[in-house]
Amino acid sequence: MKALLTVVLLLTVLSSAAQEHRAWEPLLTQILTSDDLEAETWEDTYTLLCELEEQPLDLNTVSREELEQLPFLSAQQVEAVMTYLYYYGPMKSLGELRMIKALDQIQVNLLRCFTYVGDERQEPSYPRLNDILRYGRHELMGNVRLPFYEREGDKSGYLGYPYRHWGRYQLTYRDYVKLGAVFSQDAGEPFFAGCNKTGYDFYSYYLQLKHLHRIENLVVGKYKLSAGMGLVLNNSFGMGKLVALQQLGRSTNTVRPHASRSQTGYFRGAAATISLSPRCQLTAFASYRPQDATLNDDGTATTLLTDGYHRTQTEMDKKDNTHATDAGARVFYRKGAFHAGATAVYTHFDRELQPNTATLYRRHYAQGNDFLNVSADYGYLHHRVRLNGETAMNRDGALATINSLNANVSDQLSVMLLQRFYSYRYTALYARSLSEGGRIQNENGVYLGLTWRPSPRLHLQAYTDYAYFAWARYQVSKPSHAWDNLVTASYSRDSWSLTGRYRLHFRQKDNETKTALNNQTEHRFRLAFSRLELGRLSTTTQTDAIVTGSEWGYMLTQTVNARWPSLLLNVGGGYFHTTGYDSRLYVYERGPLYSFSFPAYYGEGLRLHLLAQVSVSRNLSLTAKIGYTHYDDRSTIGSGLQQIDGSSQTDLDLQARWKF
Repeated sequence: MKALLTVVLLLTVLSSAAQEHRAWEPLLTQILTSDDLEAETWEDTYTLLCELEEQPLDLNTVSREELEQLPFLSAQQVEAVMTYLYYYGPMKSLGELRMIKALDQIQVNLLRCFTYVGDERQEPSYPRLNDILRYGRHELMGNVRLPFYEREGDKSGYLGYPYRHWGRYQLTYRDYVKLGAVFSQDAGEPFFAGCNKTGYDFYSYYLQLKHLHRIENLVVGKYKLSAGMGLVLNNSFGMGKLVALQQLGRSTNTVRPHASRSQTGYFRGAAATISLSPRCQLTAFASYRPQDATLNDDGTATTLLTDGYHRTQTEMDKKDNTHATDAGARVFYRKGAFHAGATAVYTHFDRELQPNTATLYRRHYAQGNDFLNVSADYGYLHHRVRLNGETAMNRDGALATINSLNANVSDQLSVMLLQRFYSYRYTALYARSLSEGGRIQNENGVYLGLTWRPSPRLHLQAYTDYAYFAWARYQVSKPSHAWDNLVTASYSRDSWSLTGRYRLHFRQKDNETKTALNNQTEHRFRLAFSRLELGRLSTTTQTDAIVTGSEWGYMLTQTVNARWPSLLLNVGGGYFHTTGYDSRLYVYERGPLYSFSFPAYYGEGLRLHLLAQVSVSRNLSLTAKIGYTHYDDRSTIGSGLQQIDGSSQTDLDLQARWKF
């Protein structure tokens, strides 16, 4: 009740101005599957989309690499936009996007969120420092989460207080300069105390310069990279199977600042992309960074940690106890419809990696101090056919390869066929691409997907993916296989839309005695009805359901958006009932800017939330969100130091954003 009164009081004291609405967020909810949501990579992708909305791309100066950052555009659509600009010159308005036949109405509307049409006149030279400081755009943001409950660790065990808070500062000058810092503190971590004497538990900082003569892109500080199809280097983007129908099947060459709160999966140093000629680019990078690790008794590292938590003394002792030195380069060449690239990455750890290889599924995990991966990627792009692939090798000569064929059968139908083979001896520390097992190792698979638009109002997508695992996996002690299938359909009218999804996932796991494999089948369903623009209101009614083994569950949710020129309200509620953790369900929930919220629900209970976005002035905006979850099937929530003695929990998120 105190939290609700806080929100009401906040709304009464705020006044008017325009507010952004993140119209692209519903797309994110449609292309994510449960496997994606359990990976930390999608939070980085979400942060990138938030940034792109804040600093949209100028279509009249945009590069192919910049357009490829948008996960809803295929390679053919990127090429179609670039071809249009080449033949017809600078656009006069975003309305010209309708002239590009490769784009449907959904993609046109999404491009409006991330692009604009700028002045076709170009500055004669790189901007001066005085111009950057005088005309640059500054953004300062602060966030805090206030829990209205107490965990066991808050009473005894955690080194810090129970509040989570983070902030960011960023200076941008058009597409030339980006300077920023992110600072983050998880609940329970010490602040200006103990090992965090400098304040926050995590800092990220970066300076990005673009279009500096032959230096197309330079980032100093913390950054992320992607190259080829991800078999050697990709800590920049997540790739789920559904989004693969759009995003995969194209080679990337991306350097971008690490502007999210994620405490792993980044480099620290410098990276640059240099134009050697109109057809050839060179990207080089160097990095030295700390890494959390669990150590063996002899001082070697058994596990590299990725959760970023430093709440207890045990967790704090693991902070930054290992260091990695990385260096690499990539050469990329494009001529007409053909392109080719070569990538090499070398990594050295100051502690030897020595996982517990007595456990069968860890037998071929990365071991040692020094690692080297090289790859070649290649492709051919035609308006009807696209071929792409990458083949990689590690220091021991083990191979990994992924190859795709995309065909536009007609203007309404496109088909994608993808083959992958990742040797169980192949290891790559920074690889990320399409996979069933979550690792670029021990997998041989075939993926077939299609996108069909039989009419402007009806959109169908489907895939089937078969994977074979030659070596043991977690909870699978023998060679096994998996089969994943999904179909989704969306029908829209002017004022409403109806979306349905069905996923059938077949996997194998050990029986209780580990003498044989049990077959596990999972069915997931979703049906969503959205009513658009009922005056100031829009609503979404959604049903999610799951049947897996002997467990089942469902969740019914209702969301209402109300918007005025000065205020946006988002109110939602849902009832969930599942018979266990394996039947958990994920439902999207809108949060403050740069806050990704897609929680999992299991058991029986009720979820309610209220979000308000208002602006005090043209430059200052405030956001408040209160979330309440009540469980009917338990008297405590969580376990260990995270346990809450009660059947409900309430959180209040507050965000202040100042642009100047």
